[in-house]
Amino acid sequence: MIPALAIANELKKSYGAEVLFIGTARGIENRLVPAAGYPLQLVRVGALKNVSLVTRLKTALDLPRAIWDAGRMINEFAPDVVIGVGGYASGPAMLAALVKHIPTLAFEPNVVPGFANRMVARFVSAAAVHFEETAKYFRHAEVTGVPVRHAFFEIAVSETNKKRGGVPTLLVFGGSQGAHAINEAMIRCLPVLQQEAPGIHIIHQTGERDYNDALEAYGGLQDTAGGPAASFTFEVFKFIEDMPAAFARADLVVCRSGASTVAEIAAAGRPAVFVPFPRAADDHQRVNAEALERAGAAVVVEESKLEGVWLAETIAALLQDSSRLQRMSAAARSLAHPNAARDIAAMAARVAGIEEADS
Repeated sequence: MIPALAIANELKKSYGAEVLFIGTARGIENRLVPAAGYPLQLVRVGALKNVSLVTRLKTALDLPRAIWDAGRMINEFAPDVVIGVGGYASGPAMLAALVKHIPTLAFEPNVVPGFANRMVARFVSAAAVHFEETAKYFRHAEVTGVPVRHAFFEIAVSETNKKRGGVPTLLVFGGSQGAHAINEAMIRCLPVLQQEAPGIHIIHQTGERDYNDALEAYGGLQDTAGGPAASFTFEVFKFIEDMPAAFARADLVVCRSGASTVAEIAAAGRPAVFVPFPRAADDHQRVNAEALERAGAAVVVEESKLEGVWLAETIAALLQDSSRLQRMSAAARSLAHPNAARDIAAMAARVAGIEEADS
């Protein structure tokens, strides 16, 4: 939804566009879209991937009605272009637009397209993708990147804190709700990490569930640290409000590899240790992470192999290798797309038959 809102904002600012969002009652769009000032209408449709047979059957039965409802909304709104950003509502809305011969633009932030975009990939007017290897799935695809907040691009790719004589800083997070597996692995690896990377400062977003356990683990180990050489400092948060500021302080990031997180890593030019969510649809987080690993911007570890000592030794080795961190930073930033929202909006305008933004 964050990229979708960025695209909508750019269309409104540059083209004076009117924007209607179509979503589902279960999605985060119910909070974010009205808060951004856009109208939102809902269709009833569920998941088809990584769910039980009963859920798939229910979704299959709901799908014709969802396409009908989306078509009615499209008739009433009369759009010049329909943009699909993936998710439950995207499939019905895009299918309805295709049936009505309305120009369509698919936005795909992952290396491997999600189910909704795969359904319409051969039929859409154009596609905006994040990765070059994704273009093969669509007609008329362009690599635009994923819109992220400009604050991430304003973070300088600079020397590491350690190289400047400061404290090496590690940022750990697993999304707004946290990631239990990452939190547990970090807690397990702390005794080794404080020995392998003395003086490290850790910024850890745990989510609500693991906050108290993590805070207790960090505090307990700090109290028993054997002198200044073995000490470390920490900040533990349920949720970090200003994530760009946390990125700016970090020399290394340990995180999941969803599309938006990967785009933020690239925008900020931060080296990463990615732990893909193993139950993500089509295993897209692993594929995203491996794309950055191939570029030299990240290290990937599967959750099933997330062993505490290995994690501690990997983090310590990276933080102690300033040259490698610099190379990883440069590789990450080379994958950034600072004008993604503008470029996607321009694609949508071209598909709709509008060549230039209003002056």
